[in-house]
Amino acid sequence: PHRTELYKDPPSGCWPIVYSPDYNITFMGLEKLHPFDAGKWGKVINFLKEEKLIADDLIVQAREATDEDLLVVHTRRYLNKLKWSFVVATITEIPPVAFLPNFVVQRKVLKPLRTQTGGTIMAGKLAVDRGWAINVGGGFHHCSSDKGGGFCAYADITLAIKFLFERVQGVSRATIIDLDAHQGNGHERDFMDDPRVYIMDAYNRYIYPGDGFAKRAIKRKVELEWGTEDTEYLQKVHTHVEGALNEFKPDIVVYNAGTDILDGDPLGGLAISPQGIVKRDEVVFRAARSRGIPVLMVTSGGYQKRTARIIADSILNLHSLGLLGRERAACALGSPSLDQMVRDSAKDFSNLS
Repeated sequence: PHRTELYKDPPSGCWPIVYSPDYNITFMGLEKLHPFDAGKWGKVINFLKEEKLIADDLIVQAREATDEDLLVVHTRRYLNKLKWSFVVATITEIPPVAFLPNFVVQRKVLKPLRTQTGGTIMAGKLAVDRGWAINVGGGFHHCSSDKGGGFCAYADITLAIKFLFERVQGVSRATIIDLDAHQGNGHERDFMDDPRVYIMDAYNRYIYPGDGFAKRAIKRKVELEWGTEDTEYLQKVHTHVEGALNEFKPDIVVYNAGTDILDGDPLGGLAISPQGIVKRDEVVFRAARSRGIPVLMVTSGGYQKRTARIIADSILNLHSLGLLGRERAACALGSPSLDQMVRDSAKDFSNLS
């Protein structure tokens, strides 16, 4: 295989939480033209820092995926199309991007998305090594090898799985659990006839993308009605996640944890509460972890200002329930900081009492 920086091992003490400040799209207010909170990824990290779950030297720094990395899945023809600003404007649904010189679009819009894509690929290997990993970005499930759309310019889920199949011993089967409010038509098209990949997808049946062709790749289809609420939703998620993992035993679960199912989301059309989202993530992690299957979580869609807080609360909840592994040493090479050691011994003491 080609040489890649993405599979370099991070220092062993890091939490398998992947992020880079480069994830955030901030630029002349352009990001405000999309219903997207284009700085949500950084906000999640800030909440986790405030809660003392992580520190900068404790997380894995995402690296940008190179063209060579992207070509593992994408066609050269597709990557060349992204050199046209109007194509990128269409994919990201930010019309004024069409009028910007492409070098600006590459740096301000596509580089953040390539860095998040690199983050998902890195998190794939980390999940196998550590039992779990979370990329605070990624989840671009509307992009396939030769077509982007719905804010998704790179097929990070497909890439992460292909990298694992090609480079990591013992990974030859994958299950995608896609719980974003939208159908994940990108990875579905990419894995249409691949018996190694099992796809479960729960989505609002009436909204974008309505890709009938891609639906043929879904092994477990959970089509939701407008305004579905917590009780029905969580019961369906629980039943079908358990069913999926009993039906097909994967070597990795890729969990697309979109928060656009949140009540009031302008695009999702569902009515799940913040507590319902936290519970949903718990259901998925419990199902995978109890079976000893590594899980890679990506954050995907979610278009409201309160989304970042909910994602952070969910990660804190997974941690408090012991569903995340116990990696806590400082990640910068060298010894843990003193306050980290004090925090750790305090935690260990409280665990005893």
